[in-house]
Amino acid sequence: MGPILVTGGSGQVGGALLRLAPADIELVAPDRLQLDLADPGAIAAMVASRPWAAVVHCAAYTAVDRAEADIVAAWQINALAPAALAAATDAAGIPLLHLSTDYVFDGTKGGFYVEDDRVAPIGVYGASKEGGEQAVRTGNPRHIILRTAWVVSATGHNFIRTMLRLGGERTELRVVADQLGCPTSADDIARAILTILPRIGAGPFGTYHFVNAGEASWHGLAEAVFARAAAHGRAAPSVVPIATRDYPTPAARPANSRLSTAKITRDYRITPRPWQTAVHDIVDALVKDRT
Repeated sequence: MGPILVTGGSGQVGGALLRLAPADIELVAPDRLQLDLADPGAIAAMVASRPWAAVVHCAAYTAVDRAEADIVAAWQINALAPAALAAATDAAGIPLLHLSTDYVFDGTKGGFYVEDDRVAPIGVYGASKEGGEQAVRTGNPRHIILRTAWVVSATGHNFIRTMLRLGGERTELRVVADQLGCPTSADDIARAILTILPRIGAGPFGTYHFVNAGEASWHGLAEAVFARAAAHGRAAPSVVPIATRDYPTPAARPANSRLSTAKITRDYRITPRPWQTAVHDIVDALVKDRT
């Protein structure tokens, strides 16, 4: 296949995609100086600059709490940039894979969310990401919207790295226990995308979920992180469960972020591994050489 344009190459998923791509898949990831996602003209020019086989849009405004006050910037990057990408890729006749989030849901469902459940974002970040989804759906029929959740990795800013840092500074941590989700490795998301890419020209298209298998609370994830770190000799703090109301934040979080992956398994034969295995790999990479 031809070259593939990747946005957000410095992020968790984009970086994993560049690192894990096999030699026969050429990925091109311009930095922010080369591609200004706040400039629709620059987006159109980049898409028109080469005969891309596809565009993978991983870039996003992900500062959930800051977005509550930084509304224009969040919507610019999360909704208007995907709109420009959808228009440009449709004009060029190429497919678009767009990374999205569990935050498009309000978290009130009792079970795992499926792709056609009603969206109802409860904050600026989620609303802007849903705006991006709608822009992609209406702008380019040859699209895949890939929703994921609770992304973690050995690089970048994420929950595992924060827990390990705080665990080295404190003897007790208070962690929310009444929000449920699916901790998901950025590497595993990248591998899912790399599985889709060889077929992306022909589809099937539409909205899909990809997360690691199983479920956890933030408290349960923290306990798993410290249990694995302890296997490498790291001292583990006490992890105290608290309610969401005891840890107020500017942006509300969905109480339920669990996503069903049955559709992506059916259509693309992608079966996610358990989140515990993925988390073990990340913790091992972060602590085994520092103990």
